[in-house]
Amino acid sequence: MRSADVRAELGKFVLPTRGGWAKPLVLYQNYWLNPERLEHIIPVKKHFKPRRDDIILATYPKCGTTWLKALSFAITTRSGHAPAAGGHPLLTGRDPQKPKDAFVSWWHFVNNMHKGSSPIKFDDALSMFCEGFSPFGPFWEHCLEYWRQRLARPEQILFLKYEEIVSEPVEAVKMLAGFFAVPFTEEEEMRVVPEEVVRLCSFQMLSGLEHNQTGDVARGDSIVVGKSMFFRKGKVGDWENQMSKEMGKKLDDVIVRQAQGVWSCILIHLFG
Repeated sequence: MRSADVRAELGKFVLPTRGGWAKPLVLYQNYWLNPERLEHIIPVKKHFKPRRDDIILATYPKCGTTWLKALSFAITTRSGHAPAAGGHPLLTGRDPQKPKDAFVSWWHFVNNMHKGSSPIKFDDALSMFCEGFSPFGPFWEHCLEYWRQRLARPEQILFLKYEEIVSEPVEAVKMLAGFFAVPFTEEEEMRVVPEEVVRLCSFQMLSGLEHNQTGDVARGDSIVVGKSMFFRKGKVGDWENQMSKEMGKKLDDVIVRQAQGVWSCILIHLFG
């Protein structure tokens, strides 16, 4: 789809626009998006045809995306690239997280990705996030939509929590392998292959690689992301070092309010 066609398509809409973040966002189908991203989303919606064997990793930004990509790649390619072998592709080249940790990670990320923009104050960013006004927001709507689909199609959607992957990484890797229809064999488990996958894809391993510490990734004319920004701390509960208890309660209250009745038990499962 050509750029001119995309702009013509966008011209059919009168989209609400709001400032406050580094760049104004537009509201498209109940989600706040960077206009530059929207120009790519529309062609994908029109022309993307998924295959039955496609694997789609869906995470909110800064919620373990890079880690999940590495784990998935290592699991599905282990027949050709043994995790314990030298020269693994992950070493030579190229889930929902709790709302409070997700917000803190996202705030750090946004303040470093826009060239020439003034930093966004933490309090202002939190207020907008709690309103549901944030890039790709509202955060909770993503989680609830995928949770609904997971209940409807459990064989097609695997719902993972970042905190569970951190606390029990080997079990999470086995769960992923089973979901991808490439479960670990008894022989592989005896050779501790799941543990090797965890070691290969650990935060310390990936963040320490030279090609993940230097260089930039361009995302449009005004967005440049340093590769090191994809790895901050990778810790659960770091929000307590950035956010007061009152701020944390404010965000918790928003999540519970958005759940409304039947969704309360689901949110407790997701975020509790």
